[in-house]
Amino acid sequence: MKRLEFLGDSLVRLRDFPETIRREIGVQLHKVQLGLEPSDWKPMATIGTGVGEIRVRDHQGAFRVLYVVKLAETIYVLHAFQKKTQKTIKRDLDIAALRLRQIQE
Repeated sequence: MKRLEFLGDSLVRLRDFPETIRREIGVQLHKVQLGLEPSDWKPMATIGTGVGEIRVRDHQGAFRVLYVVKLAETIYVLHAFQKKTQKTIKRDLDIAALRLRQIQE
């Protein structure tokens, strides 16, 4: 099983999510650790190769976790956030891209 590492404030942000959302994201990240695909995800090639977005939605809103699995034996959680609009805010994409660059150096 791959190791999980949270970058920047991603773990703090994840802990601020509602409990049901946290639990579901935990299940989905565990799937990724086992080499499986999350239930609802999409590739985020605009951020970088190997970056994926786990998508969880319920009555409390839409929550996202951006991660990368293509580096060594570690899954890096780049960013976690709640979506407030249909389109992902550029600032959230920029945070993930910056953290990806930091681990690639």
